[in-house]
Amino acid sequence: MRSRKIATAGLLALLTAAALFAQQPVLSPDLLREWLNYIASDDLQGRATFSEGLGLAGAYITDQLKDAGVKPGGDHGTYFQRVPVLGVRAVNRSSVTVDVNGMSRTFHTGNGVTFRPNVGGKQTLTLKDVVFVGYGLNLDDTHDDYKGLDVKGKAVVWLGARGPSGTDQQRVARMLNARASLATDEMNGAASIGPTGPARLEAFGARPAGGNQPDFTTTQRLDLPQTPSITADDEFFEFLFSAADITYADLKQRAENQAPLPSFTLKGVTLTFNIDAEYVVVNTRYTRNVIGIVEGSDPVLKNTYVVFGAHYDHIGYTQGMLNAGETDRISNGADDDGSGTVTLIGMARAAAMGPKTRRSEIFIWHAGEELGQWGSRYFADYPVVPIESIVAQLNIDMIGRNRENKESEANTVYPVGADRISTELHNIMEDVNAGLTRPLMLDFELNDPTDPERIYYRSDHYSYAAKGIPVIFFTTGLHPDYHRVTDTADKINYEKMARIGQFVFEIGRRVANLDHAPARDFKGARFGKGASGKISTTN
Repeated sequence: MRSRKIATAGLLALLTAAALFAQQPVLSPDLLREWLNYIASDDLQGRATFSEGLGLAGAYITDQLKDAGVKPGGDHGTYFQRVPVLGVRAVNRSSVTVDVNGMSRTFHTGNGVTFRPNVGGKQTLTLKDVVFVGYGLNLDDTHDDYKGLDVKGKAVVWLGARGPSGTDQQRVARMLNARASLATDEMNGAASIGPTGPARLEAFGARPAGGNQPDFTTTQRLDLPQTPSITADDEFFEFLFSAADITYADLKQRAENQAPLPSFTLKGVTLTFNIDAEYVVVNTRYTRNVIGIVEGSDPVLKNTYVVFGAHYDHIGYTQGMLNAGETDRISNGADDDGSGTVTLIGMARAAAMGPKTRRSEIFIWHAGEELGQWGSRYFADYPVVPIESIVAQLNIDMIGRNRENKESEANTVYPVGADRISTELHNIMEDVNAGLTRPLMLDFELNDPTDPERIYYRSDHYSYAAKGIPVIFFTTGLHPDYHRVTDTADKINYEKMARIGQFVFEIGRRVANLDHAPARDFKGARFGKGASGKISTTN
């Protein structure tokens, strides 16, 4: 009994110390300014992936981690995890067999259907539920082709090259290439099928000219199964809809006229995907993630982890001729994502030098985000700790400015993804914000599934979310200097950046001190524009 009392007293002391620590500013705006003035300087030449500048940035980050006593978390006792970036050629023999009321036809890739160059590992997938979802768009409350439909675990089919009339065509244009992702990633469909066309061909990637050019570039494992996603021509669709109450010719004509399209289940239809491809790596390049670990205090929970992340690469510099009158060729990336990079340095140092949490904390600077989340995708497939031991991931990218430079945004941050996998994680975030001396304005507009930017799928947090890990992405939004040479350190609001950093840091610490991992209920996006507050766990 006495040992239990001592243990309880020790835990209370730990939590009390952590609470007191949380009341103190742990991120210094002056230090953030000092670090960013180097990270976003011309000396680093825009921190492009594979560049000397990115290497200098990585070395600078490790110096700050060593100084604070953050443990190396990379390869061979270093802070670096090498990330092989593979150029791959594919020999694709994949096919899909369509059975309509006992009549069957098989369509091979390149003959009626086109599979992605990277179809993942070999698999056979049979789906007896096939749903036609009209244009396959979720634009807003006035046009949602998925309204009232449950397509989870089903094949999802759509048509139309332009979307329906009477809608914002600029918004539609931005959403058309996202229909496969919407069907499978957002709506949990088991396969997606759309029409062949210029937009879809670009999305799937045509083979470049040249005998030794790769079909695709990846850092992910090639042997893991992927959700089938294909485009198809008229012959395929005519057979697919051959037993439907409405003919394919009629549906196609309606789509060409941008007329309303129905949604319905294709009765008597079974699809069998036979995924079969061989891959040959034709070129390899290396970049590096930077990883530090602060070990937790609990003898059991220290083997579970909260991951904090940012990307430290940017887009480099213009190598060709500048336009008349221009003199600056270096894109310094102070906000994108120098702001996240240096804030993460401050968070790692604070974790190492302050009271320890029960769980361990991993701080990772991902490489290659600008080119396709290369570093985070590699880490998710080749983690330095068991992937099932990661209980949450918090990602920061562009947190140093006001959206569109509006003064009204001075206290605003945009969280994305908090509600999708773990309602509990969302509510922890709300509780932490409410407990801050100066709470931030949490705006969930970019979390809305109808937002055309689809931010949830466009930064490093999604590599973790795809593995089922609860995530939150934090940003202050875009501004006119995004991906321009004018994104410089003198335009950063360091006080705001420090406050957001402390907010994210405290969310992570709250999770790291829980006696359980945040519950994963996978209820999807529920918070959007105008939403606020906590979510009922029964919703």
